[in-house]
Amino acid sequence: MKHSTFYIAIVSVVSIALIGFACWHNTPLYFEVPKSFPKPVYDFQKNPLTEEGFQLGRNLFYDPILSKDNTISCASCHLQQTGFAHVDHQLSHGIDGKIGTRNALTIQNLAWAKNFMWDGGVNHLEVQPVNPITNASEMNETLANVVVKLQQSEKYRALFEAAFGPQKITGQLTLKALAQFVVMLKTSNSKYDHVINGTEKFTDVEQKGYALFRQNCASCHQEPLFTNDKFENNGLTPDSTLNDIGRMRITQKSADYLKFKVPTLRNIQFTFPYMHDGRFKTLNEVVNHYNSGVLQQKTLSAKLKKPLHLSDNERTEIVAFLKTLTDREFLFNPALGYPRN
Repeated sequence: MKHSTFYIAIVSVVSIALIGFACWHNTPLYFEVPKSFPKPVYDFQKNPLTEEGFQLGRNLFYDPILSKDNTISCASCHLQQTGFAHVDHQLSHGIDGKIGTRNALTIQNLAWAKNFMWDGGVNHLEVQPVNPITNASEMNETLANVVVKLQQSEKYRALFEAAFGPQKITGQLTLKALAQFVVMLKTSNSKYDHVINGTEKFTDVEQKGYALFRQNCASCHQEPLFTNDKFENNGLTPDSTLNDIGRMRITQKSADYLKFKVPTLRNIQFTFPYMHDGRFKTLNEVVNHYNSGVLQQKTLSAKLKKPLHLSDNERTEIVAFLKTLTDREFLFNPALGYPRN
């Protein structure tokens, strides 16, 4: 597909090592903004992308070395072929068979995100990995211990030097490398994108579904990212076993009770199960919820106050449209998969 000519370029090909060390060479990596996409919010100037930094982050992402017992990696809950979500797992899994309290949120197109995690508890991409690394129900490790393990690894000493020069391995550099990989998890080559760019057409069913989507769903799931990066109460019946109060946990404001991040719908065909607690297994269940299952609550999104009253055919049409958001090139791109080095 065609892309805009706007590029976020990375600073110099040659970087000067700190405190008098010799020069080392790294390879600039370019972040190409897809046509129709807005300017990213991630500050590339503060973490210039390089091929070496990306590959270091990729290795870290797929390596269980980040967890306390070396059994859980980022990829354990964020699988590429499922849109970097946790397919068939209602709640995230951690070390020692521990179960978390939320479904693993997809991590696509995060260059445009200002808030991270279901409750927005993190507001910077480079800080986000600290939560799963230190969460007792996930990796249950400390960043300091991760750094020690990386410093003891000949492989990682070489990868860090290639990416950042002959500096000491630190937690900050570890997080910057992870961010360089994750920020490149960019999806923009679905049938929907081809239609918008004039190179393909929807079927009649998909076109009807698109019209219904724009009428009933797009106020929260805004094109082209299919999220507004905000928090809404979408009318789910609270699960008393989880006692999850949503965004209120962060803000301590009653107005944020049961509000959760509006997730992107890109590749939604493969990011099941759905919702913050993974309660729905199919897209049909999701659409049925919004059609007639929304629970009226004090903090319910104003956009959901009235039932949709969609017919069976209309619900089928919306699901057909949602499937046009699948980007198979992204899901099966070997450059984003498990490193073979």
